[in-house]
Amino acid sequence: MNYLITGGAGFIGSHLCERLSASGGKEENKVICIDNLITGNIDNIAQMIKNPQFEFIQSDVSKPIEIKGSLDAILHFASPASPIDYQKYPIQTLKVGSLGTLNALGLAKAKRAKFLLASTSEVYGDPLVHPQKEDYWGNVNPIGPRGMYDESKRFAEALTMAYHRYHKIDTRIVRIFNTFGPFMRKEDGRAIPTFINQALKNEEITVFGDGSQTRSFCYIDDMVEGICRLLASDLPDGSPVNIGNPQEMSVLDLAKLILKLTSSKSRVVFKPLPVDDPKVRQPDITLAREKLNWQPRVSLEDGLRKTIEFFEASD
Repeated sequence: MNYLITGGAGFIGSHLCERLSASGGKEENKVICIDNLITGNIDNIAQMIKNPQFEFIQSDVSKPIEIKGSLDAILHFASPASPIDYQKYPIQTLKVGSLGTLNALGLAKAKRAKFLLASTSEVYGDPLVHPQKEDYWGNVNPIGPRGMYDESKRFAEALTMAYHRYHKIDTRIVRIFNTFGPFMRKEDGRAIPTFINQALKNEEITVFGDGSQTRSFCYIDDMVEGICRLLASDLPDGSPVNIGNPQEMSVLDLAKLILKLTSSKSRVVFKPLPVDDPKVRQPDITLAREKLNWQPRVSLEDGLRKTIEFFEASD
């Protein structure tokens, strides 16, 4: 099998590169990774560079993509994904969600390849329905400080479905909920890497608002398994599937758990809640359970321990 992964040097993308490179059985898969490295990290794929069946191309997929030879599947994961990143790169975020998705879909059409779009739970915005199911249309502020990411992904979903319906492209859309694990960037800005780094340094743990807002955290191994099952599935309509951990907890309880696991002397401090920050987030994974026979296996505590070990080792 020949795979192209855009954003392949990013957090989830690099784990997918490793998984798909190793899943070919007797015949190794060919994996091509494209990343412009504005938020991806070449170190994430360093162990694969020497593999003759792995190829890295530093390029921006918002520009035309040229790949020689056949492709069986394209996994479109290119995009800044944390609030710090997409607010730093708002135009690039909108371009990769629109032009980048258009280019990747055009390549899938030309190569007659299966196409998987990495979408996000952020398409649900600050939800008025809880937990969030795939048929919920969301509550998104298109002109707010998170609008560039939310709307780029909503547009990417619409474009993917248009190619599916009009050009008969075999498509998949995964709506990814909060994911964590090794190879997250320390400066990522999201709760788990921020809390871990603050705890390991015995710095103040910064919680926004009163910490009552909830999130659901999925360990990276479970996320990759869900994505691979979706890619291999025969779901006919190309519509989105939630992949995430339905175990919901408050951000404050997460901070307290990380303090416990790190034996940190840090104390929690509270800062104003950012504009449009979702109050709740919990996936309904009924569809993934029924159609993919998938559900998370790694507990939050076990995943956090592995992630803490990674950050300790990378100091």
